[in-house]
Amino acid sequence: MKTTLLVVLLALGAYLPMRAQNPIIRNVFTADPAPLVYHDTLFLYTGHDTASVSETNYKMPDWRIYSTTDLVHWQDYGKRLSPRTFAWATGDAYAAQCVYHKGKFYWFVATFHKKDDQSQGGAAIGVAVSDRHTGPFRDAIGKALITNEMTTDKPHAWDDIDPTVFVDDDKQVYMYWGNLSCRWVKLKDNMTELAGPITVISPKNYIEGPWVYKRKKLYYLVYAGAGTKPEMIEYCTAPSAAGPWTYRGIIQENVPNSFTTHPGIVDYKGKSYFFYHNGALPTGGNYRRSICVDYLHYNPDGTIQPIVQTTRGVAPAK
Repeated sequence: MKTTLLVVLLALGAYLPMRAQNPIIRNVFTADPAPLVYHDTLFLYTGHDTASVSETNYKMPDWRIYSTTDLVHWQDYGKRLSPRTFAWATGDAYAAQCVYHKGKFYWFVATFHKKDDQSQGGAAIGVAVSDRHTGPFRDAIGKALITNEMTTDKPHAWDDIDPTVFVDDDKQVYMYWGNLSCRWVKLKDNMTELAGPITVISPKNYIEGPWVYKRKKLYYLVYAGAGTKPEMIEYCTAPSAAGPWTYRGIIQENVPNSFTTHPGIVDYKGKSYFFYHNGALPTGGNYRRSICVDYLHYNPDGTIQPIVQTTRGVAPAK
């Protein structure tokens, strides 16, 4: 009788462990997740790692898009943007974020600038625009929004990377970015021009990969930080998008098989989700990363509970 019952339960899926969902994308290597909720769908904008197992640096030729309505099944739209979209650009497709504003989708990207009369090279931030969430995207301004010459607080050429863009309740747009120092600036309503000076801030342990959002009356600056060893995910909170920022601590420890990670946070269908990348896929590693998602929980005072990294991932969203 017990054997028959077990067979029936197995046939119905009982006792069977949920198939591992993390990493969530398994056919290619993806990094730097940037989630966006549009209507009833969650879109995920990603980088794309193509370095070989033996290579010791990044090889990231393009940015990709995925979507889901349940956090478990993902539609793959493939490559939707690359540095070649920008006539001024050269090099790799580093971390980026797409945001929706007044009927259009703006994809803020980090890549490198050619040596020309606009810049002598180094990391730069561009903006692509589209009428649709999946493109086609085009260069919105025909030149870089941020060049290496515009930020001089750090001497290295790759400091202008990892843009995150936040539209506040009053519709003022802010962009944050930077490696080894965090910069922020107001953008004009057209999303393609600076609306003020660039400000440099120094969150504790900050390395790169900022992600800024607002929940209730609290603003969050989440980033890849040094912690006890690179890279942890740490965060600050503030009463406004301009700060002042108060350090709150480490919320995610080191990820498996990758010295980098990158936060992307979104609320969807009543739950909060934390996207990141690791090197956990077979043949994965520092330059062959993969995106994961786990739950994010808040304490009553708005502080973030430590992220529990899992191979199971999240349950289907209803």
